[in-house]
Amino acid sequence: MPNAITGWLIESSPEQRRTLVAASLGWLLDSMDVMMYALVLGQVQHELSLTTSQSGAMMSATLLAAAAGGLAFGWYADRFGRVRALSLSVLGYSVATALCGFTHTAIELMVCRIFLGLGMGGEWASGAALVAETWPARHRGKALAWVQSSWAIGYALGAALVAVVMPHFGWRAVFFAGIIPAMVALWIQRRLHESTEWRAMHVAKVPIAHLFRGALGRSTLVCATMNAATLFAWWGLFTWAPRFLSMPITQGGRGLNIVATSGWTIVMQIGTFLGYVSFGFIADRFSHKRTYIAYLLSAALLVPLFAFVSNPYALLVIGPLVGFFGTGYFSGFSIISSELFPTHLRASAMGFVYNIGRIASAAGPYLIARFSVSMGISAALSMTSGAFLVAALIATALRESSTTTRESNVTTTL
Repeated sequence: MPNAITGWLIESSPEQRRTLVAASLGWLLDSMDVMMYALVLGQVQHELSLTTSQSGAMMSATLLAAAAGGLAFGWYADRFGRVRALSLSVLGYSVATALCGFTHTAIELMVCRIFLGLGMGGEWASGAALVAETWPARHRGKALAWVQSSWAIGYALGAALVAVVMPHFGWRAVFFAGIIPAMVALWIQRRLHESTEWRAMHVAKVPIAHLFRGALGRSTLVCATMNAATLFAWWGLFTWAPRFLSMPITQGGRGLNIVATSGWTIVMQIGTFLGYVSFGFIADRFSHKRTYIAYLLSAALLVPLFAFVSNPYALLVIGPLVGFFGTGYFSGFSIISSELFPTHLRASAMGFVYNIGRIASAAGPYLIARFSVSMGISAALSMTSGAFLVAALIATALRESSTTTRESNVTTTL
């Protein structure tokens, strides 16, 4: 008798497992690239003579391109298939990552980061839609949560890759390693098949403008604003958390050395991974909406505790909890958004509502830095608690219904 933790994987079909692996690898490699860029940025700045503003602009350009890529690849996935869109998006951002290693000017690097962002934005929507349509409703939450949890694995993998490669071969070789996902793209194209649900529904040529009208328009607005608030909070908090821990106590930080800061980061990622995975089990047992709101409210309560506690041992306890609740809710977003939209517009909708939040998130790190000058770093980090609360409030407007009922209602309306 399979146990409650692994039984859902054991009873799944080979095609379902391949879909899960493909989407997870795509998201993992996406995360790996984000971490690689952050860790090599110092060397890149020095060699290419980039200012701090130019470096920030690179990330902002990537996030803006990701928003455009999410909508473009989402449309492509709805028209021509999730597998094709997933393959092209992974291939696109892996090649663009490798090309970053050949750049010698700020403009060249900017162009590569823009192309990388286009592919990065398309990967999540294509993969999440494919998993949502392949896995049955009773296990969908766990499957999508597993895909989301691969972000934490990729984050750690990116750090390990930089630590191994850069000291011996330089920052360019780190980016060259980005071509590895291209092989994943080829595997995806050869081994996966489109979902039965998409094959049955994709013939409906529904204009993407329907996403902004009537009941679908309401769902789009709720999901987009809700995710914008959470991404603002996440990037604002976790961009500055390591710096907050290592800053001298006299400057408002916690004065941890590099070993202690790295140790805290590892422990936090463990909490993050568990938060991602556990959300699926909780959501499949209880309400997706209520679980999502509960995670957000917990994050809002924990952030001020983390920002103002001074005991380093207390930080080791609170840190994993912040990672658990302050990141785990992203699993809920993939579950909720996949079930709110009809098959023939699902990837377009998910690409839009997720990636529009990337635009808002670009302001998070900047504003936290600005307010920390006048308010102090602890108070500035606590501001992200307000964004979590706003997201929870918006989430109360979500509607919950079964996939079958929703598909029927939407198709009739359209």
